[in-house]
Amino acid sequence: MKITDSVHRVDSADKLRGVTNYIEDIVFDGMMYAKTLRSTVANARIESIEFPCHKEGVFVISGKDAVEHNEVAMIEKDMPIFAEERVTYIGEPIALVVGEDKDVVLEYMSGITVNYIEETPVFDMLSASLLEGHTLTDHTFEKGSLVHLEYDEKFSESFSTSYQEQLYMEKQGVVGTYEDDVVTVYGSLQCPYYILNALKHSFGFDETRLRVIQSATGGAFGGKEEYPSLLACQVAIAAYRLKRPVRLVFDRREDMAFSTKRHPSETQVTSYLKDGRIVGMDFDILLDAGSYLGLSDVVLQRSILTMTGSYLVKNLRVRGRTIKTNNVFTGAFRGFGAPQSMYALELHMNHLADRMNADPLEFRRMHYVKKGDETSTGGIFHENIFLNELTDLLESISDYQTIKRKNEPLVGYGVSVIPHGGGFTGDGEATHIKAVVKLRKETDDCVTILVSNVEMGQGAITTLSKIVASVLDIEMDRVRYETPDTFKVPDSGPTVASRTTMVVGALIAKAAVKLKERMNERGEVLITENFVQPEYIKWDQETLKGNAYMAYSWSALLARVEVDPISYEVSCTDIWGAYDVGIPIDENLLMGQIHGGIVQGLGYALMEDMTSRDGLIEQTAFASYPIPTTMDIPDMHADWIINRYEDGPFGAKAVGELTLVGVAPAVASAVEHAMKIKTNHIPVTPEVIERNLL
Repeated sequence: MKITDSVHRVDSADKLRGVTNYIEDIVFDGMMYAKTLRSTVANARIESIEFPCHKEGVFVISGKDAVEHNEVAMIEKDMPIFAEERVTYIGEPIALVVGEDKDVVLEYMSGITVNYIEETPVFDMLSASLLEGHTLTDHTFEKGSLVHLEYDEKFSESFSTSYQEQLYMEKQGVVGTYEDDVVTVYGSLQCPYYILNALKHSFGFDETRLRVIQSATGGAFGGKEEYPSLLACQVAIAAYRLKRPVRLVFDRREDMAFSTKRHPSETQVTSYLKDGRIVGMDFDILLDAGSYLGLSDVVLQRSILTMTGSYLVKNLRVRGRTIKTNNVFTGAFRGFGAPQSMYALELHMNHLADRMNADPLEFRRMHYVKKGDETSTGGIFHENIFLNELTDLLESISDYQTIKRKNEPLVGYGVSVIPHGGGFTGDGEATHIKAVVKLRKETDDCVTILVSNVEMGQGAITTLSKIVASVLDIEMDRVRYETPDTFKVPDSGPTVASRTTMVVGALIAKAAVKLKERMNERGEVLITENFVQPEYIKWDQETLKGNAYMAYSWSALLARVEVDPISYEVSCTDIWGAYDVGIPIDENLLMGQIHGGIVQGLGYALMEDMTSRDGLIEQTAFASYPIPTTMDIPDMHADWIINRYEDGPFGAKAVGELTLVGVAPAVASAVEHAMKIKTNHIPVTPEVIERNLL
């Protein structure tokens, strides 16, 4: 079997038979149910809290019950587990109300009154950016110089994007227990060791008294990266204080209203051109972090460090800021800042091509990076880059030369060509994550994978099992996957940043090579493999200079849309995609990522218009937050080139986020082409089209 050949997903049978246990399927004797008491105002000091008369079997868990620190340990420790003195966004947790009967808990909650001394909130990101103390982080880097630059044309534009909801099928949920002096959290989550570290900070216990176990996770898309750390601390405190199992599971309205979203953004782009070529660019991007930093600074860095995308720009200035508002705090979402910046860049490139009367793909070809070129952060592209070949493939599968000569009314075409770096930024894999994986040959000669990377629907179990089986030359049914449990598996890092196959898979492959030499030994054999940064990766986090990523995956997309002349509703009929993901581990899993990324990107481009009014998310149900249905999905035509990545397992690179990032600019450009307008905002709803036509 070739590594690219498709196999049945390892976890599919149990899911099809309905026997997989998700967080709401986990039941313990004496389990209690928790509901979150939340703030109803966006910016205020808490004056007092009035509780109804004591009710037997109902308990209130608040900040005073925290064992050591009432803080959630993320990048900073600026977020309380429970607000005590003040609240900074609508829906901020103040307490958990816990009881054996859900209805009794809700009845008791309805009698609680929180008295506030309100202060003026700030909801608008641009306004907040002008206020002292509202810029959380601020990064600027330069390459070459824009001073005394010789150019004959300057072109500036502004772009904006809205919130986007992850809308995973399974809602946020955790269960906490306290038994034998160990606090255990079960959860629908992406990052078991993130939660373990948050618990260690909150409780002051070592890892022998704290345990995190991933339950089957029904989708995440980044929404279960950092946010479960907050929920886990809350439910763990409750279980520890009450000495009873406690379950906290959101309903859909609560999940959509108060969990993290994709960051709204504002981006200013200025290009300097000479003789029809870009000689310099200037970018300034703002991200609305909401009321706490969370992961926003890491999202910002992902957004700005590849700001020039697939293009060689010798003179460059990039500034990025995270802005504090009194909106719900934002966080991780598939693409992690790149969808916002690549939307602005790629739409701008299409506008530049239009100004130059140039074909958008030919204009891009003039500026493509190649192996050996300097990156936007002063590093070097070390791997082979086949952007011209990728563009040739896109033109071939779409019959682009014929398409571009068509002149169909209310029909438009748009393109994008984007990179996406795999793994953590810069030296993050070596200095921050420090991944460790283990393989264990069992006494029955089966092999168990021991990693903290989770299956959340993306096919991680199948991919990692296939890598092990292929290296060891054994059947896949002899490979087992240990459910992530911090008492049983090492910290191989979080399931984020398109790193599971490219980084963790590579470590698993190296471990399997070592194990292969010992497969004939009797008894159990344990192999440990630690991440070692490639020597060519040099990075200075202070200056943001060097190689931002170990390797890049690439995509080239073409979208076709039709626009209704009366309602201005947009139908995306076709998307063609050409991809470079190294060597795919499994072609069916690759196609699943391509299809899923396209559909999620289509929603971001056209219909997922999530808005906040006075700090409150307005769309909190499927009825008010439309996403693509089967009737909205375009015909998807995909192909890929083979470009082996030497440090990847069997030559594989990242794919999970790449397939989403380029969709919005291609689709938005197609709408602009069809309607002869410039929108510069997504989602491009009928209302946006109408405003730009007036």
